[in-house]
Amino acid sequence: MKNMTFDNKNTASQLELARALSLPSREEMLNRDPAVSRFWLQNKQLLIKAWQEWEQIHQDDLPSLDDSLLDSSLRNAVEAAWSDPTKEISVKNLWREVSHDVYQCQFFDPECLADLRGYLKEVQNSNIPMRPPYGIALNRFGAMFDQRSEGFLASPLFQNLYNQLLDKYMRPIGRLFFPEIAGYDTQTFGFSIQYEPGIDTSLQLHSDASAVTLNINLNLPDEIFTGSEVDFYDSTTGKANRLSFASGTAMIHRGAVAHAARPITSGQRTNMVLWLYGDRMQVPSPMPSLNTILSAQERWTVPSKAKDEFAPF
Repeated sequence: MKNMTFDNKNTASQLELARALSLPSREEMLNRDPAVSRFWLQNKQLLIKAWQEWEQIHQDDLPSLDDSLLDSSLRNAVEAAWSDPTKEISVKNLWREVSHDVYQCQFFDPECLADLRGYLKEVQNSNIPMRPPYGIALNRFGAMFDQRSEGFLASPLFQNLYNQLLDKYMRPIGRLFFPEIAGYDTQTFGFSIQYEPGIDTSLQLHSDASAVTLNINLNLPDEIFTGSEVDFYDSTTGKANRLSFASGTAMIHRGAVAHAARPITSGQRTNMVLWLYGDRMQVPSPMPSLNTILSAQERWTVPSKAKDEFAPF
């Protein structure tokens, strides 16, 4: 273990100071008590430095986090499209429509997911305070990913992966299927969520405050669960299509598509959820124009605008 770094004012390291903080209660977080936001705001810089210190201490033990974790067919097709956007059809062909305007693909390589899950386990064991997602419910074992979020996972190693997934993969793929999101995909948001019987079991019917959502299953191949299917409301038929995730698979859809997670009955399901939306949380009309024209070259670009500070939750 490497020596801890110490700041100039305290005998304790930033990591030790962060671990000594007392988190707001679950009730305070669920009730959005003003003291909760004050806690995260007052300790933001301390927590960022603590994550940097934690990563420095454990750098020899932590796995590499980059797109080598992804399915090789997807990674190679995306690399080719960034080099020559006219080759983007190879990316599109890897996705299949599983419900109206909902597309599924093998995203992470199941054999590589152990590295990412191992990293996230070390994060949970770090004892650095993190804010769990409390959008519709307060998920006990989730984490916030985006720097605009209170109590986000500020490890530089993870932040590099997070931004790569959004900029290199999610945005151009989203534009492939839903061209009207262009201009409404400048801002980012992300979190993880875990479903487990008796703790956080399901999610009621809802739509997302996003232009486009990418939902990725992080279960290892041998982590079997039952239940926890996702119902997607099909506006063309008025019915719900019940879908399930395999290890490392992802679904991408417009945020306006209503969906719900069914109760989990055994095992655990761990997911990473990524959102894109416009400045000040703007999203396209729920009834998008079918005449939006976007060139391949326009799809494979990264917005140059700075990120704002508006977070959905």
